[in-house]
Amino acid sequence: MSPIHLFDPKLDIKIERTVDVTPALVWKAWTQPAHLMRWFTPAPWKTIACEIDLRPGGKFNTVMQSPEGQDFPGTGCYLEVVEDKKLVWTDALLAGFRPAQTESIRPMKPFYFTAMILLEPAGTGTRYTAIGMHGNQADKEQHENLGFSHGWNAALDQLVAHMKGQK
Repeated sequence: MSPIHLFDPKLDIKIERTVDVTPALVWKAWTQPAHLMRWFTPAPWKTIACEIDLRPGGKFNTVMQSPEGQDFPGTGCYLEVVEDKKLVWTDALLAGFRPAQTESIRPMKPFYFTAMILLEPAGTGTRYTAIGMHGNQADKEQHENLGFSHGWNAALDQLVAHMKGQK
């Protein structure tokens, strides 16, 4: 079954857009720390650290910093990696598929979720789909209230602006 068919509007949040950079450039932006740190958090927030071990079971770690200087580490595990097409990770697992402990969750986001990025060629650009999958409606609603759609759309705009300079 295609992952798009797994989308459950009661539990999941989705953004779908066509952007004017290629899937290869979007992939680079998501999978190379030097690129990811330039766009991953909506300004004025910053990503000040990033570690990527790009393989199923590999580590995906970031540290976001608020405008006030407070750090928010994020630790996750890649579940699926299909170059230029699909990237799936979760913060419910640590590297090596080790279950995360409750105390490892960031204080600003006290729930687990799985993220899926799907890339499809669209003319000279990319059909970009980002899905945030949640275990229950309360977590979905909390994620929405924390600004998922606004934040992920703003970050995608930053990704496109950054990667246009990489052509």
